[in-house]
Amino acid sequence: MLFETTFAPLVDVFAPQCPKVRGWIALADEAHMPSMQTPALSYETLVGAQDGEFEWPQLDERQASYLCYASGITGNPKVALYSHRSTVLHAFGASLPDAMSLSARDSVLPVVPMFHINAWGIPHAAALTGAKLVFPGKDLDGKSLYELMENERVTYSAGVPTVWLGLLNYLREAKVRFSSLDRTVIGGSACPPAMLRTFEEDYGVQVIHAWGMTEMLPLGTLSKLTWEQSQRPVEEQRKLLEKQGHVLCGVDMKIVGEDGSELPWDGVAFGDLYVRGPWVIDRYFRKDDSPLVDGWLPTGDVATIDPDSFLNITDRSKDVIKSGGEWISSIDVENVAVAHPAVAEAACIACAHPRWTERPLLVVVKRQGFNVTREELLAFYDGKVAKWWIPDDVAFVDELPHTATFIA
Repeated sequence: MLFETTFAPLVDVFAPQCPKVRGWIALADEAHMPSMQTPALSYETLVGAQDGEFEWPQLDERQASYLCYASGITGNPKVALYSHRSTVLHAFGASLPDAMSLSARDSVLPVVPMFHINAWGIPHAAALTGAKLVFPGKDLDGKSLYELMENERVTYSAGVPTVWLGLLNYLREAKVRFSSLDRTVIGGSACPPAMLRTFEEDYGVQVIHAWGMTEMLPLGTLSKLTWEQSQRPVEEQRKLLEKQGHVLCGVDMKIVGEDGSELPWDGVAFGDLYVRGPWVIDRYFRKDDSPLVDGWLPTGDVATIDPDSFLNITDRSKDVIKSGGEWISSIDVENVAVAHPAVAEAACIACAHPRWTERPLLVVVKRQGFNVTREELLAFYDGKVAKWWIPDDVAFVDELPHTATFIA
């Protein structure tokens, strides 16, 4: 078992429970070996003793490459197993100019855990294109990320909105700017439009909004404009870029209504999102039943697709709020809230209601040094959403819970 030195204390806890592990190998040289109770070997010492010659075996491209546990799933965990073929195809698709657009001229920092769908496939795409690859380690606070980006001349990064919230707060408080960062991919959960504008208008960093899932290895869509779209008024361009974007080459998508019928791509009709493609799994590891429906994977997301073929995730099917038989998008309600200068984070949840079945409740973390009242925040919604979408109440909390993949 190979482990980062950060996890040495955990190894001491678990090693006695793992009698079949023949050796524990710390990813360090002899000078940086951790002090621990469990006998451990140095990775660099072991590698240094070899002559570097290795004859690679011939591998079937459909053999297993790696597996990841799917996050955001309730009940027993589900595991997606990927093949070498799907891994390579995904790397090619992700690296295209109108996808992640990586190249050997980039220094890439994925602020995404390796267990989060293998850092969104960036390690493979970076190896394919020859990009320099930088990992953040355990320090994900704004100051540490900024200093790492500056020291390693990072041009390209990727992460979830929660990580960027901390980084932007640090930039604002320290009054510093990026000297090399050019663009970043934001996914994992919807990027608030206010965050997108801050990156682009205040710091000159291009934001690429993306969507995907573990079952897709993970990329499905990225928000990039065509030449024709880039000629439209700036506000129209922004509205497009706030969405999750168009599919990568090889991926198909559709939205389906409650009756199972396919819905039009008019940007208005919303339904359950289905996908298919060469890196979409057809079953979970060690599960006999396939989750596919006529070859399509139900994603669990509710979405619209507009005439420009841009996907807009309006909610997770389990999170959407149904009030009086009509749908309210929790994501849209949250995006309005975080656009308020006094709001750091927000979550919109459904509360039982005797008449309307469900009504939205807004849970808010205030930005440090700012204050806002319930009445001021609710008034902030006027003219931005339908009146019946406005939350019934606001609960102020010190922090919101996050999962290991940093999704609120």
